Formats: sequence, C-alpha cells, structure tokens
Amino acid sequence: MEVVTARTAIALLLALLVATSVLCDGVHGRHHHHHTKRTNHSSAWPSSRAPGPRRAPSPRHASPPAPPASPMPVAPAPAPADDGSDVYDLIKDFGAAGDGVTDDTDAIKTAWDTACQADGEGVVVAAAGHSFLVHTTTFTGPCQGSVTLQIDGTIVAPSDPTTWPANSKRNWLVFYKADGMSLTGAGLIDGKGQKWWDLPCKPHKGGNTHGPCDSPVALRFFESNNVTVQGLKVQNSPEFHFRFDSCRGVHVNGLSISSPALSPNTDGIHVENTQDVLIANTVVSNGDDCVSIGAGTLNVHIENVTCGPGHGISIGSLGKQGSRACVSNIMVRNAVIRHSDNGVRIKTWQGGSGSVSAVTFENVRMDAVRNPIIIDQYYCLTKSCENATTAVYVSDITYAGIRGTYDVRGPPIHFGCSDAVPCTNITLSGVELLPASGDTVDNPFCWNVYGNATTPTVPPVACLMGGVPRNVEDSSSLKCY
Repeated sequence: MEVVTARTAIALLLALLVATSVLCDGVHGRHHHHHTKRTNHSSAWPSSRAPGPRRAPSPRHASPPAPPASPMPVAPAPAPADDGSDVYDLIKDFGAAGDGVTDDTDAIKTAWDTACQADGEGVVVAAAGHSFLVHTTTFTGPCQGSVTLQIDGTIVAPSDPTTWPANSKRNWLVFYKADGMSLTGAGLIDGKGQKWWDLPCKPHKGGNTHGPCDSPVALRFFESNNVTVQGLKVQNSPEFHFRFDSCRGVHVNGLSISSPALSPNTDGIHVENTQDVLIANTVVSNGDDCVSIGAGTLNVHIENVTCGPGHGISIGSLGKQGSRACVSNIMVRNAVIRHSDNGVRIKTWQGGSGSVSAVTFENVRMDAVRNPIIIDQYYCLTKSCENATTAVYVSDITYAGIRGTYDVRGPPIHFGCSDAVPCTNITLSGVELLPASGDTVDNPFCWNVYGNATTPTVPPVACLMGGVPRNVEDSSSLKCY
C-alpha cells in the first residue's frame, strides 16, 4: 500500500512539473511576440569583430526577459525604426569613433554587410553631430533585403592623395550590385579634393592631359538597379561627384553638389550605360559638367535642376577613338543654368559612330551663359584632331522655351555638325537669347545642320537648312534605336 502511494505521489509531481513548464513557455512566447522586429545576426558576427547592433527594449514589459536556455552568446537584434526597419548605428552598435580623425572604414563596411545579410529593411545610420573618416571601400550586394545608408552626420575622405592605395585611386565609395538600396539623409559627404586638384599632372597645372592622373570618383554606383539618392549635400570630390555605370532605375532627388569653379573634372552627376533615370530638384555648382550623359544611356528625365557655375548640361563627349556611342530619349525640363561655359550641349569626337536622338531641352533659363545652345561635333582637347569620314549621328533634337542671357564671348547658338554626317531634324521654338552685356545680338553659327524654327527666335536662325540630306535619307543604318 505504501509503495502504491509513493508511486502515485511521484506521478502527480511529474504532471505538475510538465504543466508548469508549458505555462512558462506560453508566457515567454507572448513576451517575444511584442517586439517590433527581431532578427538573429549571430552568423554575421565572428568573435573578432565589434559587438552587434542594439536590441530595442520591449514596449510593454518593464521586467527583463528570461535568460536564454542556450549558453552560447547570440548577437542582439538591431533597434527597430519608427517605420519597422532595423537600425544599425555606426557609433552605438559598431564602435565607430565619429571624430573625423579615427579611421571608421571597418565600422561602416561591417554595418553595411550586417544589414545586407539580414532580411527585411535595414537602415545604417551615420548620426548627426559626428564626422566619420572613411577610406576607399566597396559596399557589395546583392542584399537579402533592402538597405538604406542614412547620412545625417558627415562622411569625409582622406585628404592626402599619398595615403591612398596605389591601385585604388579611381573610386572612393562604390556601391556594387546594390539593388534596391537608398543613400539618404540630411548630412554631408566631403571628398576633400583640394590636394587632388593641385596635382602637377592636372591640365590647369600644365600637366599632360593624356597621361595618368588618376583621381577618385566620390560616389560610384555600378550594376546597381532601382537606386535612390536623396537629400544629401556632397562637396569637393577629387573628380566626378556621382557616377552611375550600368544601372537601371536611378532616382536622384533633392541634392546639393558643390566644388570650386576651377576644380577640374568635377562633374556633378555622370550617367553612362544606364537607363530609366530621374534627376530632380537638385543644385550643382562645380568646375565641369553639371550633369553629363555618356554612351549607352537611355530614358533620362532631368527636372528642376539648377546649374552653375560649371559647364552646363552635356550629352557626351561621345565617339572618342572611333568608339560607337548610343544615347536616346533624353528630357531636360524646367532647368536654370547660371554663369556657365555652356548651357545645353551635345559634344562628339570626329571618327566615332552611333547616334544621339530624341532629345528635348524645354523651359531652360540661361543667365550669362557662354554657348547657351551648342552642338559640337568637332570636340577635341588638343589642336591636332583631324576630320574623319565617320561621326556620331545627331538627329531629332528639340529646343523649346530656351530664354535668358548669354555671355558675348561666344555665340548664343552654335551648331557645328560633322562634314561626313550632318545633324538633322533640329527644331527650335520659343528661343529668346539676349546679350548679358551690350546691345548687339550675335548671329548664330551653323555648319551642316538641317532643321527648322517653328516660331520666331532671338536671334533669328536663318542658317538652318531645310529637308533631309541625301546621304542620311535612310538613317536606319546610322541610328542605334
């Protein structure tokens, strides 16, 4: 009888323990359910690296969660943002100094890699009030989810060219195969370009323009699709400020880009081998092209952009060293160009092939601009370029509502088209360009250009030839698209 009673007691005790365990598990499950977002990044953090990003506290439980059953350490989850994204803070989570002197390259690169390996939306934050020294680096995708690099502080490049690796002087910050990424914020990206501009190999310093004189592009996007760049201030790049290569779906909005008027090759935004691009609500002042469009570019819309000083908005240069170049479906609308060497320009080298077609410049205001409207098919950086029997074919170009003043050092309209392949279907309407000084309106310059003015223009463009020249009547072999 005593044996039976003992067995019964043991059975009841075991049942009580099982019930207690189930009840506790249920409570713990409900606790974790109330986190906004929780992601395990333990696989991304080897023991030699900095600790992981922060875990946000539970919004509904004042008491701490129960300790984990496993004795192995687990990297904490990133803090959720208000929109549900995971936040990776360079200083709080990755040990960045943020003092502008200490090298923070590893911190920002590791933060990117961690966010890139996580599912969902991740935001890497360079916080306001801090300056992060970052050496040349590449942010590589593809990522599991979408990553936003939010710059609210300052990112600075090393200022001395001698501190850069000998084989890495072409680019500073590269985004490679980073589909769906965003580069945003209210902060500053400073390329520290002054010592690069002063290198003795630079043209304005008397250097050989054809010799090696590598200088880094500040921000290069390569083979990255559906990219957004918004809200930032970018200044003093050693060379191009932005370059988009082999991308599709690029949205640029609300940028401020600046460098001195005499800084060489500091194009604001360069687009090449890229399609489906929107550049809007952006201000550029620099020492070269405001926006430049290179070969292989299709479907670009530029809206509400202010340029100057600089070299204006350019298509080209194209066809260098006999290369084939194709550009089509470009719209520039509601722009302002001030105190620039050129306004809206198409420039090609002799001897190239391919075509520039379906381009519209509409409602562009000129303020003391030299060469407000220019097609230059004899582009050359020396005095030794020779005429050639081939050229990039320029056709279907529309200038509508181009108004303002021009610098009298150059004609208001310059159409210098190739002897071998003339420009065709050039259309002007609502063009009114007056001298910024003096009262004499200069005549336009025309060479081998065919088209018409659908409204009276100032100055009158009587030098356009009508019809289509015989050698381009069948243009299908000349056009790319």
